[in-house]
Amino acid sequence: MDLGIKDRVALVAAASRGLGKAIALRFSQEGAKIVICARDEDRLFKARDEIAAATGGKVEGIKADVTDRQQVSDLVKKVTEKFGKIEILVCNAGGPPAGMADNFTLDDYQQAVELNLLSTITLCYEVMPCMKEQKWGRIINMTSISAKQPIDNLILSNTSRAGVLGFSKSLSNQLAPFGITVNAVCPGYTKTERVEELARSFEESGKGTVKDFYTSIEKAIPTGRLG
Repeated sequence: MDLGIKDRVALVAAASRGLGKAIALRFSQEGAKIVICARDEDRLFKARDEIAAATGGKVEGIKADVTDRQQVSDLVKKVTEKFGKIEILVCNAGGPPAGMADNFTLDDYQQAVELNLLSTITLCYEVMPCMKEQKWGRIINMTSISAKQPIDNLILSNTSRAGVLGFSKSLSNQLAPFGITVNAVCPGYTKTERVEELARSFEESGKGTVKDFYTSIEKAIPTGRLG
């Protein structure tokens, strides 16, 4: 399938593993010029090298914490200085800890909002001027199925990710006249390291085994399997 993104410059956040890495890999397979970022430098450069080796494409890695506004600003500046533009932005971040309301403080909610909602807003605000000027852009905000249907024991994620939907729709209306589209993607359960962490948390909470966790999820999926 030709996605029509050959030679487009794409910035994919939190792409050292999981869905972010998978997205960057697919974009590179389609011929896009890729920049990935992550906090863990070792993981970041390992992912960069693996993607480049798999596709033969141009892949850059820049260390950045998406919850740090200055680092995000510096990240966008480095990408635009190197490539002259950013045409595709994938806003992505890891998930907050699992747990119920009684397990967390207000500071925990603050951190979750900074991780999942404010990081998305910050990335979009930093990239918008460039996209407006070139009158073309594609913004993809990764959130979760929990943004539409809350998941038990994920109150931080349920709360922080729902805001991404409202922000994405509002921003899409505002940016459409500039040739910029904004979409939110709400993935269901996919067997990433994040879901493996949730499975371990499920077992540690005494609710059942890791196998029980996966079985309960698979029963709720029509195909009977994770992505």
